Formats: sequence, structure tokens, C-alpha cells
Amino acid sequence: MQRVFDIIFSTIAILVFSPVLLCTCIILRLTGEGEIFYMQKRVGRHRRSIKIIKFATMLKNSPNLGSGTVTLMDDPRVLPVGKFLRKSKINELPQLFNVLLGDMSLIGPRPQTQRCFEAFPEGLRDRIVSVRPGLSGLGSIFFRNEELMLRYAEDAELFYDTVIMPYKGKLEAWYTAQNSVALYFILIFSTIYVVFTGKILLSKTVLNSLPATPKSLTNYI
Repeated sequence: MQRVFDIIFSTIAILVFSPVLLCTCIILRLTGEGEIFYMQKRVGRHRRSIKIIKFATMLKNSPNLGSGTVTLMDDPRVLPVGKFLRKSKINELPQLFNVLLGDMSLIGPRPQTQRCFEAFPEGLRDRIVSVRPGLSGLGSIFFRNEELMLRYAEDAELFYDTVIMPYKGKLEAWYTAQNSVALYFILIFSTIYVVFTGKILLSKTVLNSLPATPKSLTNYI
């Protein structure tokens, strides 16, 4: 059933956002390095490699520069137009085509690069990739301020590997265990809410069995 909703909603979204998609393509062609799309290998369902499509927001060789696949706040690799696209989440819109093609769902665990996937707790990895990865999901919603979290960490990479990814892995694994059409719609509306307000609509009174938040993240989540 979720796949049916994915096809319907992604098709509608592509049609609705087509003016935004077209304008963004033109702007990116005329600015920065002239690249429109950025395709990156991610770990998909059952560990199958997929290529997700994003609007280009960073320097071409960014995975081999600075902090690699981990993006920090005010990252110098992000292009001027890219800052707006990332903040507004417009850069993620091309992944609607990934959803339509079946590589992704609108809601699910966020697909990770191999390096980031291996930062998930080992015992949770197979569970996380037992469903289609999502354009949004619990990890995306709760870690909407991930770049801010890393900015104030004494050692950003260590904090990412030992605090952010272990908890994000627990959230994504919780989703796969609780996966239902009702939860699918709750997270769709929660995603829309957080994009427009910057605030999390979800709470543990709504999802009362979510994993406990680590103390070091309570100021952000």
C-alpha cells in the first residue's frame, strides 16, 4: 500500500514543483560551477547500491575535500546558491524521481553513504536497510539541525560517529519495526511542518516508545 501512495504523491509533487525544479535548473546552470545535478551512491534496501539525485550545492570534488561526506555548518565547500537550496530543502526535490522509480520511498530511513552507514550500530544495520530508504523520515526530522550540532562539537567527526549516528540508527530501526501506513502519513505531515517552521511536531506523547534521547543531544532535539 505504501508503494501505491509513493507513486501517487511523488507524481503529484513533481507536477506541483515543476516550476521550482525548472527555475532551479536554470539558476544552477548560470551560477557556481554550472552543474545542475549531483548523483551520489548510497546504501539502499538490502544494502543494494543506489544513486540518489540532488541539485548540486557544493564544489564538484567536495567528497574528497574537508570533512568528506559529513557536511558542517558554514561549510566552505557549499556554493552561494547551494546554501539557500540546502536550507529550504529544495536540493532534495530531485529525489522525487528516485521515489517514482522505486529506489526510495517518501518516508523511510535516510539512505547513507557507505562511510556513514558503517557508523550505524552494527546490530541495527540489516534492520535499517530492510525497507526502502526515504526522502524523509525520523532521522531527517529529528536531525534537521545536524550541521548546528556538529558546529558546536569539540570534535565534529567524533561526535558524528559516536553520538549522532548511533542515535539516528536507533530511530531508523524503530521506524522499520513500527512501520505502518498511519506512521507513514504522520511522518509526511511532520516533515512538511518541520520544513516550514523549523520545529518538530512529533513528541514522545505521540510516539511513546521512541528510543531515549542522549543527554548530549537534548538541547537540539
